[in-house]
Amino acid sequence: MQDINVAIVQTDLIWEDVDKNLLNLNKKIDTINTSVDLIVLPEMFNTAFSMNPLRCAEPIHGISWEWIKNKAKEKNCVITGSILTKENGYFYNRLYWMQPDGDYQYYDKKHLFRFSGEHEVFSAGSKRIFPSIKAWNFCPLICYDLRFPVWSMNTFENNTFKYDCLIYVANWAETRKYPWISLLIARAIENQAYVIAVNRIGTDGKGTTFSGDSMIIDPKGNIMKQIPSKLESIEYASLSYSFLQSCREHFPVSLDWDKFNIIN
Repeated sequence: MQDINVAIVQTDLIWEDVDKNLLNLNKKIDTINTSVDLIVLPEMFNTAFSMNPLRCAEPIHGISWEWIKNKAKEKNCVITGSILTKENGYFYNRLYWMQPDGDYQYYDKKHLFRFSGEHEVFSAGSKRIFPSIKAWNFCPLICYDLRFPVWSMNTFENNTFKYDCLIYVANWAETRKYPWISLLIARAIENQAYVIAVNRIGTDGKGTTFSGDSMIIDPKGNIMKQIPSKLESIEYASLSYSFLQSCREHFPVSLDWDKFNIIN
């Protein structure tokens, strides 16, 4: 299989201001002059992590959805990140996986961050998605999902892995930087998969600070790329399928993975 070229965007987010955030991201993404297959944005890239859906929630196919659709077409690659979305009277922290042809999938955050009251405002998702690029399978998740290894767990059945790369988009507080890095490394090792993690920087409207520490990790748990803390930047990496396959063949721990079912 072909290698995958990815770009991760670590940026500050302006509190509950869709226009300014999309303008800022436009400028950053427009600097990507190399060919990439995937661009990953932070959680709630258009508003920051707001618990104010009456102000910030968008309907399906709203302004931010249209923006990500147009940007994916313009850059001829998949773009992913989450948006506060309203559907049928319910609110979701919804990640969109937008293809350049306008087709898309979405994932609603399963584990809602109760320490900020997210579970009182949003409805939880109940299923993961496994979109693909060039025959690579991905598992995109959102922030607090990182702390739940069963939800993130890969499977190996009929000589096939469920996914090849985990993605976490986040607004992960700086005070919990050590768990962020440690858990990301663990997820890569235990699932024999690449991990792409994109976190915001700056300070939100509640005074919470974010250091970013966005990174790309290989299946052995080695950090391939890491954007320095508190720096607005775009980082690039090429994910090698031959390396992934070699890791899995030389240490086939997947043969001993536990079988399990998730009960919602």
